[in-house]
Amino acid sequence: MSRLYDTLRRMENQKRKPGTAAVEPDKPVDLLSRVIQPSGELPSGRSAQIRVSDTSRLVALTDPTSLGAEKFRALVARLEAFRQKSDLKAIQITSATINEGKSLVAANLAVTLVKHFGYKVLLVEGDLQRPSLDELFGLTNLEGINQWWQKSPVETEIAQYVYHLDNIPMSFLSAGSSYDQPSQILQSSRFAEAFVHVSAFFDWVIVDSTPMSPIVDVNLWSRLVDGTLLVVREGVAPIKALIVGIGGLDNPKWVGVVLNEASQFDRVNYSDQYYGAKKRNRAEKQKSKAAP
Repeated sequence: MSRLYDTLRRMENQKRKPGTAAVEPDKPVDLLSRVIQPSGELPSGRSAQIRVSDTSRLVALTDPTSLGAEKFRALVARLEAFRQKSDLKAIQITSATINEGKSLVAANLAVTLVKHFGYKVLLVEGDLQRPSLDELFGLTNLEGINQWWQKSPVETEIAQYVYHLDNIPMSFLSAGSSYDQPSQILQSSRFAEAFVHVSAFFDWVIVDSTPMSPIVDVNLWSRLVDGTLLVVREGVAPIKALIVGIGGLDNPKWVGVVLNEASQFDRVNYSDQYYGAKKRNRAEKQKSKAAP
């Protein structure tokens, strides 16, 4: 949360009238003091039921014994190790271009954190122009960030747009309807306050961001999150796009790279090979104990 603290401190200094003293590093920030809340349940009465088919690529939910699901558990373990060394709570998932699977990675990562590690997780649709998480989870007609933005600041809090998912103990903040100028939202102090406020109720916040190029949103999100995870899909991301995208970010604070759909050994038989071997070993041990 240190990056959010620095962002809010900078915003408060920008709001101060000329001639007044800036906020000193060791003094509390008024904006931060207003939005941070004690841990507990987020006061939101909205709920939604996800509808995911068995053929969905949300493997963390539909096929937990698959190689893909195991890879996401390994990713969580690495993030946990990273968190032991530095502040890491809110992370954005980005890619060089579209169609690299960043939304699938964000969704599977969030589900894995909830189902297999028991964390309180908020999944955020950070792509306000081309949202896709609603469709991925089979959700329709959800209101979200864009509807909240259109309301007056005193009329509603962003927490009222956070949905508790019925099928899995996870929370979801949708983008809502598409918005043509998301930078107006993401660079505002109003959204920064709302984001840090709602983040305080969760152990992890996963933001499905936009591709790095030519969208500026990744840079805006990087002010609000603690780190950035890059998704690269084999055979899709041009090297030039990767170089340009990475070079265009101010301070992404990289936490890792996910190589999506990489060439590797037979994935289809992974479950039978690994879990089947466990069952065979167990049966052989029981058989040896029963032998005279």
